[in-house]
Amino acid sequence: MWAYEKRLQYPVDIKKKDLRMARYLVEQYGGANGEMAAALRYLNQRFTMPDNRGKALLTDIGTEELAHTR
Repeated sequence: MWAYEKRLQYPVDIKKKDLRMARYLVEQYGGANGEMAAALRYLNQRFTMPDNRGKALLTDIGTEELAHTR
């Protein structure tokens, strides 16, 4: 069971956006076939599920994959 709590583990203060660094960090999380990509695929596929049970399953799998990226 999941309890969603909208807060960061460590506070972040972004003063300036750096898109080049953001692209680099996403690539470091695994690129096209890495954990981040798998998590996003599961979380995007949940929107095509016709029933709530399938949506819940894909949400759980996707969030578990996100846990592997840290």
